[in-house]
Amino acid sequence: CSELRPCIEVHVKDEPEEQTLSEETPQYAEFGHLRTHTGEKPYQCSQCGKSFSLSGSLKLHERIHTGEKPYHCFQCGKSFSRQEFLKKMHTGEKPYHCTQCGKSFSQSSALKVHQRIHTGEKPYQCSQCEKSFSHPGSLKVHERKHTGERPYECDHVLFLNCCCVNVFIKRSL
Repeated sequence: CSELRPCIEVHVKDEPEEQTLSEETPQYAEFGHLRTHTGEKPYQCSQCGKSFSLSGSLKLHERIHTGEKPYHCFQCGKSFSRQEFLKKMHTGEKPYHCTQCGKSFSQSSALKVHQRIHTGEKPYQCSQCEKSFSHPGSLKVHERKHTGERPYECDHVLFLNCCCVNVFIKRSL
């Protein structure tokens, strides 16, 4: 592809074509970067099917499913799936800034979700009524309206049945 040639020339730097790249070679990271231009994602999660351009990215993703959190904070005892999350925990560092409103975030994924407020993007759609949501958790809560699921109980709510209408009154503690 002609539009990739300048980038490829910068990355390849006259390396022999026969050279094989493994994760141990320094050129591997550069080769993996090239996949961002080609769209190739050869590493697929066996749990959810999401694909990645680098095997390391797949390994990090798999921690979502396994719950593995190998990075531990000795200050507060919390554990994290990624080292950068541990580093940002107590520093208060928020390097990701919204260009629309200036709000800052410690994780790029949180900024991405926030930006949906400005764009109006709602990628999560209810299969029952086609209502859309900007966050997957909001969809999950909404879907409970269709299923009638009530996963949480509260001992501090009084249920009254007045004129066939349920009225919920929070008891003051």
